[in-house]
Amino acid sequence: MTRSCAAVLACVLGTVYALAQAVPEVSAPPQSSPLPPIQVNVRLVNVFVTVTDTNGAPVPGLEKTDFALTEDGHPQKIAYFERDTEMPLSIVLAIDTSGSVHKDLDIEKTAAHHFVRALLRPVDQLDLIDFNSDVREVVPFTNNLHRIDNGLDNLSTGPATALYNAVYLASQSLANRHGRKVLVLISDGGNTVKGTDYAQALEEALRGEVMVYSIIDLPILADAGRDTAGEHAMITLSEQTGGKYYYAQEGDLEAIFQKVSEDLRTQYLLGYYPTRRIADGQFRAINVTLTKPPAQSSPYVVRNRTGYYAANQ
Repeated sequence: MTRSCAAVLACVLGTVYALAQAVPEVSAPPQSSPLPPIQVNVRLVNVFVTVTDTNGAPVPGLEKTDFALTEDGHPQKIAYFERDTEMPLSIVLAIDTSGSVHKDLDIEKTAAHHFVRALLRPVDQLDLIDFNSDVREVVPFTNNLHRIDNGLDNLSTGPATALYNAVYLASQSLANRHGRKVLVLISDGGNTVKGTDYAQALEEALRGEVMVYSIIDLPILADAGRDTAGEHAMITLSEQTGGKYYYAQEGDLEAIFQKVSEDLRTQYLLGYYPTRRIADGQFRAINVTLTKPPAQSSPYVVRNRTGYYAANQ
């Protein structure tokens, strides 16, 4: 290499080095941190609805378009509809075995035996409890008829009546069950044990989405010793939860159990996604009506739970 070429090459290399020193260092762009997921409460609210005529007979054959539903007065779109639902039943049969109803206990047992056999399918399960001074689970959830029969034949008795404790504990046991959740409550309505009060029992039933069917054991309607406040409490429990109440007189328990069975066999299921999706724990009122009600001379009665608590899931 000649001296002149070497000089040129040295000059070029020096220029490249100078440029490299002058160019600022560019670091790699920082990796963006992942955005937290956006959580939207899209809980499907299920509402079981029973429609009966003036005689109390279930009305079958209605369609999705026959129903309108509101939450807190705001119309909701019915996203899911099922007629004559075949969803599994989880039933708590709660029998008052206190002294005030002991005279009818044998009748109640016999009727309950028949009721269980007529109602339970392989997909259904029943939990049997008795309550007097305490609440006792006699048979946990099962569809084994032999175990249920044995439990009915071995109920305990006691002097007092823990009615609201029974409703509260039964609702708790049903809360995490799937499908339809039903409490069949047999009592005269008296509550003589301190602890859970009526408001707490009702709230727990609503939170657990439990339908309460009250059978008011009152063989003597004109009895001066009737606990009319307790009767009213049982009636309201049923009305608020979408169940039904019955007055049991001597000899008609079999017929009442048959009506309960028919009622549970002809329900409609409406499901909707609330337009207000704020899980603030507040109570949301639900109202279901018919879009094409029958003539005033033969109105239908629509029953469903009155609402739910929008709690975090």
